[in-house]
Amino acid sequence: MEGTKAITLMFTCLFFFGCAELQDAVKNIPTNQPVSEREIILGLKQALEFGVVEGVALLNQEDGYFKDEAVKILLPEELKKVDEALRKIGLASLADEGLKVLNRAAEDAVGEAKPIFINAIKQFTINDAKEILVSDNDLAATQYLQQKTTYQLQQAFTPKIQNSLNKVGADKIWQDIINRYNTIPLVKPVNPNLTQYVTEQAIAGLFVKVGDKEKEIRNSVSARTTALLQKVFALQ
Repeated sequence: MEGTKAITLMFTCLFFFGCAELQDAVKNIPTNQPVSEREIILGLKQALEFGVVEGVALLNQEDGYFKDEAVKILLPEELKKVDEALRKIGLASLADEGLKVLNRAAEDAVGEAKPIFINAIKQFTINDAKEILVSDNDLAATQYLQQKTTYQLQQAFTPKIQNSLNKVGADKIWQDIINRYNTIPLVKPVNPNLTQYVTEQAIAGLFVKVGDKEKEIRNSVSARTTALLQKVFALQ
């Protein structure tokens, strides 16, 4: 029993502080509020769930991507030259609209991520927790989730992004943009895969928001809004 407690405390300290500060952390752990390994795992799950729910809510609204510089979807390299060419021939408004509708499609589709994330979090195991706990990376939980869900998200997002591109009119706008660009003398015609690009960028932006929440919970007492989060993260 004593050995199990010691191992639990060691993993907890590594999770919150990193190896370099392990000894100092052990000295400062409150002995009157023991935290079990199960509670630590549940605390990690809860922190991730909060990150997902908040991240999806922030992004799944108008301008959720478009007006947030941290996650705003910009044009891929292939389309930057298209954008520049259109502006040179007086079609800046069309270029602006083209960028906006890519972000609108992501905003419309991102709600699909929530059930995929929650399902992955429910499958969180003790071994998964230990891998996170021994990491000195303050985004370890988010990166775990990224490794476990990216493929599923891509599979779920791709058709939804395609539908969203159609829904917000991005397909027609970009067909017009590409057609106009391709008629400019001496330019090399382009035919980008917008669905794949927006899918990848939308997923990347979502993980940014989940990571922000993880860091907030780690570093801010006020962000620990449940008794479980307060108990687990009080070990800091």
